Amino acid sequence: MGHEGSGKYGEDRRPNCDCLLFDLDDTLYPVSSGIGVDVMKNIQEYMVQKLGIDKSISLEFCILLYKQYGTTMAGLRAVGYQFDYDDFHSFVHGRLAYEKLKPDPVLRNMLLSLPIRKVVFTNGDRLHASRALKRLGIEDCFEGVLCFETLNPTSPATVPSNEVKIFDFMKHLADPQPGVELPKSPILCKPSTDAMLHALKLADINPLSTIFFDDSIRNIQAGKQIGMHTVLVGTSEKIKGTDHALESIHNVKEALPELWEEAVKDEDVRNSSKVGIETPVIA
Repeated sequence: MGHEGSGKYGEDRRPNCDCLLFDLDDTLYPVSSGIGVDVMKNIQEYMVQKLGIDKSISLEFCILLYKQYGTTMAGLRAVGYQFDYDDFHSFVHGRLAYEKLKPDPVLRNMLLSLPIRKVVFTNGDRLHASRALKRLGIEDCFEGVLCFETLNPTSPATVPSNEVKIFDFMKHLADPQPGVELPKSPILCKPSTDAMLHALKLADINPLSTIFFDDSIRNIQAGKQIGMHTVLVGTSEKIKGTDHALESIHNVKEALPELWEEAVKDEDVRNSSKVGIETPVIA
């Protein structure tokens, strides 16, 4: 699967696939929805209102933590900020205007036309995933959802305020000192390969026979590292670690027509050998 192809969308050779794994945000719906911008705004407000972070540095801090830790939330916990996970998600996602997401019958028909196992894998929380998938009209197109709660089932006990020590992340980046390492986050999320492998194990997904769709280059490259066939969504420009690059999730059939051809051929075999494993993996 590591072979580089020369087709319009990238890899020419069909992967051996028994699962399609989809990111949610900015993958199953476009960046143009504006949801991502609203999430960023809400995170900044949470940082300022709930954690007492100076508004003047909140945007830069938010972005730098995201780049280092995979999510700003994971970064905030890594450097020492104490907060309840449900409270964070309620503030950040609970106030989103989900009406910005519109039903996508083209995507729905495409997903339903493939009798291959389909699972969503998002760093977002369970309720956010449910709301977004329902607005898109595709909530019943997936066997289940791997979400924040799958990998982080409970919020850790909070440390007394007088014992909280905040690591000076911004200072460290500006002037790293010898022997001082960035703290690790207690939150598991993409693009950590350990977190991704753990999630796949929980859902009984074999990365070597999975096609992974995500808009994040880092997530895609991590997926490639653990053996998945990778599809970068949101751009037609391939980068290292991607087998395909698509402007839109709607281009899947153009990029991987073999999936449909094989699905027709294998449908009887799949139906006859299928066992009762289709329990949602939403944690």
